[in-house]
Amino acid sequence: MTSDSSNILVVDDTPDNLRLLSVMLSEQGYKVRKALNGKTALKTIHQVPPDLILLDINMPSMNGYEVCQKLKEDVNTKDIPVIFISALDDVLDKVKAFEVGGVDYISKPFQAEEVIARIENQLTIQRQKKQLQEEIKEREKTEKTLKIYLHAVSHDLRNPVLGFSLILKNFLKQKQEKIEISRKVLEQMSKSCDRQLNLINSLVESQQFEMGGITLKLNPLNLGQLGQQLATEWQPMLQEKKATLSLEIAQDLPMVKGDSDRLWRVLENLMANALKHNDTGVQLTLKADIIGEEKKDLTPKKIRCSLEDNGVGIDPKQAATLFERYQRGEGANQTLGLGLGLYLCRKIIEAHGGEIGVVTKPGQGAKFWFTLPIFKT
Repeated sequence: MTSDSSNILVVDDTPDNLRLLSVMLSEQGYKVRKALNGKTALKTIHQVPPDLILLDINMPSMNGYEVCQKLKEDVNTKDIPVIFISALDDVLDKVKAFEVGGVDYISKPFQAEEVIARIENQLTIQRQKKQLQEEIKEREKTEKTLKIYLHAVSHDLRNPVLGFSLILKNFLKQKQEKIEISRKVLEQMSKSCDRQLNLINSLVESQQFEMGGITLKLNPLNLGQLGQQLATEWQPMLQEKKATLSLEIAQDLPMVKGDSDRLWRVLENLMANALKHNDTGVQLTLKADIIGEEKKDLTPKKIRCSLEDNGVGIDPKQAATLFERYQRGEGANQTLGLGLGLYLCRKIIEAHGGEIGVVTKPGQGAKFWFTLPIFKT
C-alpha cells in the first residue's frame, strides 16, 4: 500500500467501473472522488482540483475528449494530469487522447497493478514539477535579494567614500611636498573610516531585508548629536554643492529608541538625494519635534524627524512610489538613483516601528520625514 494521500477523481458513466476503481485506489491509500458524467466532473474539479484524473472516453452528453479539452483551456486546471481509461483500443483513439492533453492511456480491461503504476508515475512527475517550480521561485527570490544587496553596497558606501575623497583631494591641491593635516581633520577621517566599516557590517546583514526582517541594535539615541555628526561629516559634500545645512533640533528633545548605524544610513541617503537631485546652492534644514500618537492621548509617543529643502520638488505621482524598490528620481540615469536608497530607508524605519514619507510639490521643494519611538526610561 502506498503512503500517498493524493486526491484522485475517477470519471466514468458506468457505476460498476466507478466502484471497482474507487475500491482499488482507496486500498492503496489514495483519496478518491467519483463523477458519472463530464459536466459533473467539471463542476467537481473547479470546486476542489484533484491531483490526477482518471477519465473515461465514451460518455453521453460530453465525452472524455471534450472534458479534457475544457480542462486544458482553463488556466486553473490545465496542469492537472489526465489519464484516459477506455475500452477503445484503436491507435487513432489513443493519438487523439494525447492530442487533447492526456498524459497516458490505459485500455480496458485493465490490471490493477498497471493502473497503480501509471498513476504513481504521473504523480511522481507532478511532485518533481512542483519541486522544480519551488526551486525556481527560491532562486528568483535569492537573485532579487542579491541584487538589492549589491545595489545597497554601491549606494551606501559611495557617500562616505566620496566625502573622504574630497578631503584628500583638497589636501593634494597644496603644492608643497609635505602636507600638514590637523588633528581635527584626522579625527574626521577616522570617523569616516569607522562609518564605512559599520556600513559594510550593516550591509552584510541587509539580505535580511527580504528574507525575514532586520536586526536592530536599539539604544537610547540623541538625534541632536546624530544630526551634528552628520553635518560635520557631510561638510565637504555641502561645500562642493555650495549647499547649506541648518539644524533645528532642540537640546532638550527626548531621546529616541534607535539603531544609530541604521538611522545614519537613513539620514545619509536623504542628504545624498537632496544634493544629487537639486541645483547648486540648495538650502537644507534638519528638524526634529515631538508628536502625539492620538489626539485623545497628549502624552508624547514619537518624534518626527525631517530633512527639508527648497529645491525643485517632486511630481506627486512620482512621490507616491519613491519608497518602492528601484523607483528613481526624475531624470536619474544611474542605478544609484533614489529608488533603492529610499526603499532601504523605509525598511529601516518600519523595523524601528516608525513611518516614513514625503511632502512635496514641483518647484516648492521637498520634505522627507520619518517617525521614531521615544525612549522610555
